[in-house]
Amino acid sequence: MKSGIHPDYHEINVIMTDGTEYKTRSCYGQPGATLRLDVDPKSHPAWTGVQRMLDTGGQVAKFNKRFAGIGTRK
Repeated sequence: MKSGIHPDYHEINVIMTDGTEYKTRSCYGQPGATLRLDVDPKSHPAWTGVQRMLDTGGQVAKFNKRFAGIGTRK
């Protein structure tokens, strides 16, 4: 392995969205840094299978109204 070309690989603390913590090794920050996750496998819909549809400003209703007749024969 060449010297001087690889980033510093050190131990950091990771805090999940539910407050659980664990130590891992990473190139993130300085040794002993804390990484707080906004999204993790315990809370993200891609892993949990639970999805919520948020209708911000009636956008879903507007879409459904606009494209309601597509695919129907008259």
